[in-house]
Amino acid sequence: MPIPTYDKLFNPVIEAIKNLGGSAKNDEILSEITKILKLTDEEASELYNNGNRSVLDYRVAWAKSYLKVYGVLSNSTRGVWALTSKGLKIDKVNANEVKRYVKSYEHNTNIEETSGSSAPCEKNNICNFITKTTQELKWEDKLIATLKKMDPFAFERLAQRLLREAGFDNVEVTKKSGDGGIDGKGVFKIAGFISFNIYFQCKRYEGTVPSSVIRDFRGAIMGRADKGLIITTGVFSKEAKDEARRDGALIIDLIDGYDLANKLKEFNLGVQIVEQIEIDEKWFNEL
Repeated sequence: MPIPTYDKLFNPVIEAIKNLGGSAKNDEILSEITKILKLTDEEASELYNNGNRSVLDYRVAWAKSYLKVYGVLSNSTRGVWALTSKGLKIDKVNANEVKRYVKSYEHNTNIEETSGSSAPCEKNNICNFITKTTQELKWEDKLIATLKKMDPFAFERLAQRLLREAGFDNVEVTKKSGDGGIDGKGVFKIAGFISFNIYFQCKRYEGTVPSSVIRDFRGAIMGRADKGLIITTGVFSKEAKDEARRDGALIIDLIDGYDLANKLKEFNLGVQIVEQIEIDEKWFNEL
């Protein structure tokens, strides 16, 4: 089946988060929606405009934005989406009502701004969330495009630097070829007591990473590592995600292009957050 438009995803998003206990991260939401809509792996992995984000991910992002404006969802700086008290009380929304509500906010905001009201109201901040979503989609795509142009060894060094910034010790990039896709290793210590040997693979994939990559990498690190990690500029297919978490098998953690972009942003690696300053002329005129 074709991926529903963003407004047709309002209720699947709500249902997915309810199924996940009232809060969830984006990957969990996408996985649950895939089950709800009974999408095939090919359908769930279809790329938007042959880019780096799946059609499903792109449209769910817009659906979440609208539902946040509508007041049934909230999100934290850690990327967790949760149902608000309003969202917990309902099972479904009327898509047309949600869209009218968002448009009315935009209309009311424009009226208040042109009438010379004081500081921007809460409505304005909420409405700007829609614009912010568009900007975030664009900067992540731009960063991923930059990463894809990097020299393969430079990309490995970037992964090494990122893991060090994230708290890994003894991070090494291997120089061996034909080592089952292993690009490096490191040690991650929890609370200064428990250590895990991590082997990682970092590849500038184009498009969708299949499940075979997960199986091959797991086979290469079996008996050598406590955990595996794959970092890519691409996206992981549903089958790849399922394979990475398969019961009874060594868990492989996955970092796709958008996870990578946001991690680079979190650690200020090649990404600068520019502060926007606004001048309140009315404030000065009233002195």
